[in-house]
Amino acid sequence: MGKPKKGPSPKESGTPPKRSCKVCEKAVSKYKCPSCLIPYCSLVCFKKHKETPCVKQVPTPETDTTSCTEIRDALKDEDLQKLIRNIDFSADARTELDKAMEQEVFRLFTEKILSMVNRSGDQRL
Repeated sequence: MGKPKKGPSPKESGTPPKRSCKVCEKAVSKYKCPSCLIPYCSLVCFKKHKETPCVKQVPTPETDTTSCTEIRDALKDEDLQKLIRNIDFSADARTELDKAMEQEVFRLFTEKILSMVNRSGDQRL
């Protein structure tokens, strides 16, 4: 006799997975706080949650798609691909990186990436 088969997982059935109440940690949540989006199960838990101030979640800004496109386009360059491959497969990656930085295509590529990373870091502050 084999094991009884389970029904489809929430992913397969299209139903979202059940979240537990973050206030009592016992029941399944049916609601979310309108400010901080913490899941809660009842009015009692909501009132308990509101005893301490919660912070409204700020939506994260959209990723700068222009930068992503520029980076993706830059990666199509065969010379740049070769430089990156050389760094990746080298026993002395630091030396290969230094050599690559002498090439304009690689320098421009790293500047685009650093610019994007710095912008996303500034947005988190």
